[in-house]
Amino acid sequence: MYNKCIIIGNLTKDPELRYTPQGTPVCTIRLASSTKYKSGDSMKEETLFIDCIVWGKQGENVAQHLAKGRTALVEGRLQERKWETDGQHRSKFEIVAQTVKFLSTGKKEYASEGSGGSEGDFHAPEETTDLEPF
Repeated sequence: MYNKCIIIGNLTKDPELRYTPQGTPVCTIRLASSTKYKSGDSMKEETLFIDCIVWGKQGENVAQHLAKGRTALVEGRLQERKWETDGQHRSKFEIVAQTVKFLSTGKKEYASEGSGGSEGDFHAPEETTDLEPF
């Protein structure tokens, strides 16, 4: 079996960093990712809200460098979490991140430097097409 998800979206709130009782960092982020499609004569937009779990040092980096509104690419595996509340069985799907790439820095002067450097310097385009989810 193969379980791999890749999503690009904007954070809907600041990252939440916690630590397990053993001291392992775990960061939770929530991404909003939109898809535009044509329905009849009009364009429709559908937005998904996806929770992502980032473990270890990478989770600490996410909590330190990302904030609400920033764009990120998350690559990982889909997992279903199940629990019971007031006798009701509940579940939700979330992504357990293997890689998180920061796609926006929030600093205009940084984007205009034109350094052409590393992957962390990549910025989402200012204009979008129907194919881009942001």
